Amino acid sequence: MNLNQVTLPVKNMELAVNFYLTLGFTQIVDTPHYARFSCPDGEATFSLSLDSDANSGGAVIYFEHEHLDELVQTLIERGIEFEQMPTEQRYLWTEAIVRDPSGNKVKLYWAGENRLSPPWKVHKTL
Repeated sequence: MNLNQVTLPVKNMELAVNFYLTLGFTQIVDTPHYARFSCPDGEATFSLSLDSDANSGGAVIYFEHEHLDELVQTLIERGIEFEQMPTEQRYLWTEAIVRDPSGNKVKLYWAGENRLSPPWKVHKTL
């Protein structure tokens, strides 16, 4: 099984689309009520769905980038404002936080090997 996509609710499709294009994603579907993007690396996609009642319900979307500091600097130059600059977390990931125009939390991060093999990884034996 493989995760296909995540869909985020947005209040204003035009603002949201421009935000994610600025982050560097490629738009592959464009309708007034739905937009879909592919990630620059790999085959993952995510989408936006117009929802006039959208509010930040606590969901967080993560995008991994090996050269996080350089990416953050590029995005700052493009006008993206960060809620948190790259910061090493106790779970061994370095994360930067932005919010899209609808208030959805977006974490740009680098975890390296700790993403799939943290020191506390569960090892099942039969």
